[in-house]
Amino acid sequence: MFLTDRQTEIVAIAKSSGRVLVEELASRFSVTPQTIRKDLNDLCDAQVLTRIHGGATFPSGTENVKYEARRQIAASEKQAIGIAAVELIPSGASLFINIGTTTEAVGEALANHHELMVITNNINVANRLRLFPAIEVVIAGGVVRGSDGGIVGEAAVDFIRQFKVDYAVIGASAIDVDGALLDYDFREVKVAQAIIANARHVILVADSTKFERTAPVRIGQLTQVHTFITDHCPVPSIRNLCLENNVKLIETSSRSR
Repeated sequence: MFLTDRQTEIVAIAKSSGRVLVEELASRFSVTPQTIRKDLNDLCDAQVLTRIHGGATFPSGTENVKYEARRQIAASEKQAIGIAAVELIPSGASLFINIGTTTEAVGEALANHHELMVITNNINVANRLRLFPAIEVVIAGGVVRGSDGGIVGEAAVDFIRQFKVDYAVIGASAIDVDGALLDYDFREVKVAQAIIANARHVILVADSTKFERTAPVRIGQLTQVHTFITDHCPVPSIRNLCLENNVKLIETSSRSR
């Protein structure tokens, strides 16, 4: 599903307040209630929102949005983040790429690199990069999540620990105001922690919608990464954390001006 500008804003409102109502949205956007109902029905059919009487709700903080819906949210921002991330990674490097739609955008942007060794627990990244003979792809073993092609579990953790790489590209489902990096699946978090521990330079890629979300499982802290790439950082405490802990903050929205 391709989200219109209005639908993207509706999702953002639902994230911040927990729910949206037809009449309020119709007034806000100066359109008919029927137009809003169609927007909500489309978003609910795509499993981005959940329909309720008179409106819709955003999924709870214990359950992630479905994979196909996540791919569409902030898609252009993720593409720009991916391009910015690969500018930091030279040809000839070794790197981890973790699970996530933003990390997949990094994988998409690596096409012109050469002599790379990419170790990943993301089937979608492996399937994309296997097409390029100048990139060696190594895929972790473990339990494959049918929902998004992520490989998780203790076997994946043990596999990751065999390596020490130049770069790691990780994502997060949510970023708290205190710099906590959060996710939904404790099995995925264990793999992410192993990736962080076994890379010389950790790159966090996350679009600004992650500041509006919550998730129950802690990956780690923003202070554990070396570079944080986002489209825009609207949270002053996060900016301060980056400044005080020598975390390089790259905002792609400022680069495009």
